[in-house]
Amino acid sequence: MSTRISASLVVNEQGEIACMECGHALGPAGEPWKQAARLSQTPLQGAAGEPYSNAANVLLRRFFCPGCAALLDSETALAEDPFLNDIVHV
Repeated sequence: MSTRISASLVVNEQGEIACMECGHALGPAGEPWKQAARLSQTPLQGAAGEPYSNAANVLLRRFFCPGCAALLDSETALAEDPFLNDIVHV
């Protein structure tokens, strides 16, 4: 039995964080998982019109499942910022 931890992630029977869509494992619960995901980074500058015209150094980071390409999470960050790691303990 798996435990749902977000709209797109579960902790599976083996204690791994996995994609809810396809079950692809991203790493053990209690450890950062975003490094195992596929990353897409897009500058926010101009992405949604005038409100983001001054966001030259702000990125939209999207993390996708390497198994099925489902969107797992997203965050905004400065280019030099590390990932916002969600550590899951179940």
